[in-house]
Amino acid sequence: MTLDVATIKKDFPLLQREVRGSRLVYLDSANTSQKPRAVLDAMEQYYERSNANVHRGTYKIAEEATAALEGARAKVRRFVNAGTDRNVVFTKNATEALNLVARSWGAKHLRAGDAVVLSELEHHANIVPWHQLAETHGIELRWIPITPDGQLDVGDLDRIVDGAKVVSFSAMSNVLGTITPVERIVAAAHDAGAVAIVDASQHVPHLPTDVRAWGADFVAFTGHKLCGPTGIGVLYGTEEALDATPPFLGGGEMILQVTKDGFTHNELPWKFEAGTPPIAEAVGLGAACDYLDGLGMEEVRQHEVELTAYTLRTLTERFGDDLDIHGPAEPAARGGVFSFSYKDVHPHDLTQVFDEHNVCVRAGHHCAKPLMQVLGVNATARASLYVYNDTDDIDALGDAIEAAGDFFAF
Repeated sequence: MTLDVATIKKDFPLLQREVRGSRLVYLDSANTSQKPRAVLDAMEQYYERSNANVHRGTYKIAEEATAALEGARAKVRRFVNAGTDRNVVFTKNATEALNLVARSWGAKHLRAGDAVVLSELEHHANIVPWHQLAETHGIELRWIPITPDGQLDVGDLDRIVDGAKVVSFSAMSNVLGTITPVERIVAAAHDAGAVAIVDASQHVPHLPTDVRAWGADFVAFTGHKLCGPTGIGVLYGTEEALDATPPFLGGGEMILQVTKDGFTHNELPWKFEAGTPPIAEAVGLGAACDYLDGLGMEEVRQHEVELTAYTLRTLTERFGDDLDIHGPAEPAARGGVFSFSYKDVHPHDLTQVFDEHNVCVRAGHHCAKPLMQVLGVNATARASLYVYNDTDDIDALGDAIEAAGDFFAF
């Protein structure tokens, strides 16, 4: 393996926990990642030594808190190669970031009959806000379909985006692991005169990400999937796109002036950061970026490709046609996300048996019901990999699948 996983596991306190006398096998990182000690320590140190509100006080610990918040913003900027700190807006999560774009930029610029293009791979966070805008503004939704092997079907992309105002899509599927051709889709959107929005929640934690090379107008991702804490997300936007977007929330911090007659909003990025921000969470996210930089994102990706290949090969050889793994067959075309069905066993029943073996796998529709309908299933079990997983974890998953098969033997 490219990474020294045995050493990496020791960085994650939760992975040292035993349940029922044996180790945890955590295979649910597409849902949320575990947190290394470096992240936990950074957040604890902030609360113990510099806890104060930001951008307001002139006393020492307030200045330290402000420096910690803005230092974290700079780390995030470097991690995804944004142009300046002005391009990096802190939000509660990726869902809030995507809602900000739909509700603020979309509500201002879209009119009845305008087309918004999505893909069939999308998470509900990149579907529901546009449905809501369809109800209030009368916009039209179009869909980029997927191929039988779970790739985006871009053969008719130019026709689909023709005349559209927005193209909003995922860089990597949280269900199939499909890695989409981001730059190609962004270019097609811009050629059609549309704004391009990328949901990068699954991409940023697992692959080197260069938002400027993508060329998108907006990119959203979340902290808790990339070794950071919950409660912190990021909206990247070009200055042109962010300048064209009205403030999302009103209150303190996002203003320069308020009178009885009106207000003047603050500069970027604080224009979109009303109220006290998630300071400790931002500090934790910055520490997570440092941790992953220390591993090397190229190495993170290579490790995942190798482990993905092992997973596909091992599970297919072991279970054959009884196990249906959805998505691309080529490891390099996907992330380490495996949505699968086993015989006729309901996914929730599978994962209950898995839990008895301390194998943590999610079951359900994974906030992607339109994709479930395309796949012709109501739900799947989903195992997902990260830097702290190795072949032993995959073998444990295989043993748990076998145990479930024995338990539900027909």
